[in-house]
Amino acid sequence: MDRVRWITHQGKQILFLDLTNCTAQEVIQSVNEVQRIVTTQPINSVRTLSDLNGAQFSRDAVTRIKEVAVFDRPHVSREALVGADSLPQVFYDALKTFSRREFPRFKTREEAMDWLVTR
Repeated sequence: MDRVRWITHQGKQILFLDLTNCTAQEVIQSVNEVQRIVTTQPINSVRTLSDLNGAQFSRDAVTRIKEVAVFDRPHVSREALVGADSLPQVFYDALKTFSRREFPRFKTREEAMDWLVTR
């Protein structure tokens, strides 16, 4: 399964990160791929959607997510999370603080995609 891929919603490109039921090591591998892709895109051009349902998060995985969020910040115009309940609140708060970004949470992928393309 290709965990990091471009999808189209209402004519807009979204980089989709499918972390459903991933181990912590798979999370790290996937966010490394996100960084590789996002940092090659123009500044302020990428919309991202991450589905965290059932994913496992270790301290190392969260640290890597925070690092990637900082590196790709200039390239990302909007991001959204689905299934953020899988991510412990303390890790979610640390991610927002460390990266100085907001990560809006949605119940479904459809809600998140609709929000991502509204501007």
